[in-house]
Amino acid sequence: MKTIADLLKNHVTLDVECIDRMYLNGYIAKLQTPQGLNYFLSNHRGNPVASPALLNRMTKDFVKGVEQFAQDNDIPIVQFEKRQRKDDVANNLRAERGVRDGVVFIGVAQEKAQAFKGRKIGPYDFDFSRQSVFIKHYYFYIDDADFGPGFIKICTYAPYPMRICLNGHEWVKRQLSQHGIHFQSLDNGFLSCDEPVALQAQCDQLAADHIEGFLQKWIRLLPFPLTELDRSAGYRHELSIWQLEVSKTQVFSQPLRGREFFENVIRENIDLGRPDRVQLLFDRKIRKTTPGRFATRVITSGVHPSIHIQYKHCHIKQYFKENRALRTETTIQNAADFGIGKRLVNLPYLQQLSTNINHRLLEVERASEDCMITGDSVERLTQVTETDSGQRSPALKLGDPRVMALYASLTLFLHSVDGFCNKQLRAHVADLLGVEEQQYTPRQMTYDLRRLRLKGIVYRRGGSTKYFLTTYGIKVAMYLTRLHAHILRPGLHVMDPKAEFSFPHRLAQAFNKVNLEVDKIFNREHLPGAA
Repeated sequence: MKTIADLLKNHVTLDVECIDRMYLNGYIAKLQTPQGLNYFLSNHRGNPVASPALLNRMTKDFVKGVEQFAQDNDIPIVQFEKRQRKDDVANNLRAERGVRDGVVFIGVAQEKAQAFKGRKIGPYDFDFSRQSVFIKHYYFYIDDADFGPGFIKICTYAPYPMRICLNGHEWVKRQLSQHGIHFQSLDNGFLSCDEPVALQAQCDQLAADHIEGFLQKWIRLLPFPLTELDRSAGYRHELSIWQLEVSKTQVFSQPLRGREFFENVIRENIDLGRPDRVQLLFDRKIRKTTPGRFATRVITSGVHPSIHIQYKHCHIKQYFKENRALRTETTIQNAADFGIGKRLVNLPYLQQLSTNINHRLLEVERASEDCMITGDSVERLTQVTETDSGQRSPALKLGDPRVMALYASLTLFLHSVDGFCNKQLRAHVADLLGVEEQQYTPRQMTYDLRRLRLKGIVYRRGGSTKYFLTTYGIKVAMYLTRLHAHILRPGLHVMDPKAEFSFPHRLAQAFNKVNLEVDKIFNREHLPGAA
């Protein structure tokens, strides 16, 4: 069976990275508080009393406007049933109607939302509060000239929140078609493309400005609860990221190669979901009080396996797409998990973060299987050497407890997106050595980091205190840690004549036989025996 590295290097015909599905929240910042709603109804709209009846009238006008819009444009209105899959209904109607750059149909659903409700507290005074209510929502399923299929969901009650669903792959497909570049689709992805470089360049161009342009276009075309005058006064929807999927799709030359990849990955990486590895993959510390479930799930639906790694509201998924392509996908459902806001302006950061996670996962999967190093490398690591610049590089002796603790600690940072610092690594090394952090000093850690850096295992970015594992360092840390843990340490232990076993160990028995035969030779030849 071929290795993971060979499969990804020599048997992939197309490699594409792109934003996949995006779910966006639309909110009117000025209408998020009761005070803001009072000001809107009285000061902006010029009503003498901020009454709930005004909101009721706005809702009725909005519903009437939607019905008139559907009638004028011959657009069907579909009432969604409870537990009905909306995507199935949408796909069927899209296929039937074949609408381009227009509204395919309008869906209606009763759903929960946080809306304003008013109560009378005086003859001409009302108090508003946000409450969870079960109210009508409109789903405008559209086909956009640039973004293709998507929908905009609008609540009929103030403060009129909306949801937008778009797909980055569909946007890229429309752009390629406009430029006359031929491609073959793979569901919401690509199977092949005549110009793969142009394809990736187009994927990289999708930005927040395109999404904002999409929203403004359809606000002008669709009926909305607020008027153009309201929007001119600042009562307009702003966008935040509710869910973002960023994927890397690698199309295999043959389906067999994809199955070989998953067999190798599942065998070598079943522990990817361990908390100590998850926290490094997502660059967030996990404590006992951290909510959520952290695990690796290997799911086999029929003969199509998939791997899922969970961290809080975010997860990575790998699966075999349509029996042709490896899809590595990071889904961020709450940007706050990474200490960043949800506004649309943060899209470039979240996209880069997700891309880095996808790359890191694939890099670790390659290194976990192909972590063999040469005899020359072992010799260079375990002896004092000089770098090209003439610096003396101290030895990292195999079997030395401190060195082995260093290697084992480095394996915890294989998935680190943002590197690690002296303090972080020092805590793990001290723990593996079984000593307090005060006994393994920052000065000793600095010396060890210098050894690792001069041996090419880690590097430090200019002007930063963060260290990063090199590809060579990943191989060294994994190979020597496995070698010591699974072969040298248990092997030497069983050959110790003072070690106690509940039953004779085969290796110890063989070693004892060799010793007996050597002693016989010494006695026969009258040679002095070794103590």
